Amino acid sequence: MPNTKARIGILTISDRASAGVYEDRGGPAIADTLGAYLTSPWEALRRTIPDEQEQIERAICELVDRDGCSLVVTTGGTGPSPRDVTPEATTAVCSRLLPGFGELMRTASLREVPTAILSRQIAGLRGTSLIINLPGKPSAIRTCLDAVFPAVPYCLDLIGGARLETDPNVLKAFRPRT
Repeated sequence: MPNTKARIGILTISDRASAGVYEDRGGPAIADTLGAYLTSPWEALRRTIPDEQEQIERAICELVDRDGCSLVVTTGGTGPSPRDVTPEATTAVCSRLLPGFGELMRTASLREVPTAILSRQIAGLRGTSLIINLPGKPSAIRTCLDAVFPAVPYCLDLIGGARLETDPNVLKAFRPRT
């Protein structure tokens, strides 16, 4: 698989962005951040959907099962409001959760804003794919990805996902010495 492009799903979850009420800024922020990190070939499969649990579950499953994404990164729907159901949808479609991702993202975000304790981002596994929930605010997206992404390439190695290489001048991924 060395010359194969990794497929990465970028899923924006927002009633207003999906209805065209405002421009999606979360999805582009994820793509820009990944573009800065990654040196290996990859392609983004982007979608914008409303805050509906069934649609979120279906979109994640399609990105993983049909489209072959090794990594799916969501933005939005992680707060405490009644319409924020991204963590519930992610939990429903994952075989295992990785609670350390959410813990670290909240810890990093708390250094910037005290309301980070209201965030409910999680991460989990579906087959050979990693799904990570991020908040909707672009600056919070970068904060959270900076915190957890050093572990993402090795996680994908362990579960049989695509191999991702990072630019060590931007973000140094951890892989144990062999």
